[in-house]
Amino acid sequence: MKSVMFVCKKNSRRSHMAEGFAKTLGKGKILVTSSGLEASKVDPITIQVMDEIGIDISDQKSKALSDFKPEDYDAVISLCGCGVNLPRDWVLREVFQDWQLDDPEGHSIETFRRVRDEVKERVEKLIASLN
Repeated sequence: MKSVMFVCKKNSRRSHMAEGFAKTLGKGKILVTSSGLEASKVDPITIQVMDEIGIDISDQKSKALSDFKPEDYDAVISLCGCGVNLPRDWVLREVFQDWQLDDPEGHSIETFRRVRDEVKERVEKLIASLN
């Protein structure tokens, strides 16, 4: 089973959406973690828009990338274009992708929903490519 790390700047929105989708859609297919270049908190609007589609991420916590080892992951996915800021060992995994999705912070709930739907589409493709 492949192990995936979703990483973003703060691990508060996009990476938590990806973790929630991957845990739900990839259950039994992949192992999933998310983290940030720095830890912060999970955005309540992110929890709300995921709950709208039946995915509960209220128990997910923001975690720092430095708490993990790159060798424990087969795939590393940057959701914010932060790939250029990742330590080299993280970029050199079997699969590395930099999705560069918009950060919905400070925008309307419609923006959160659009980003959520984009994340879902990418996660579905990722799961298919890893299996």
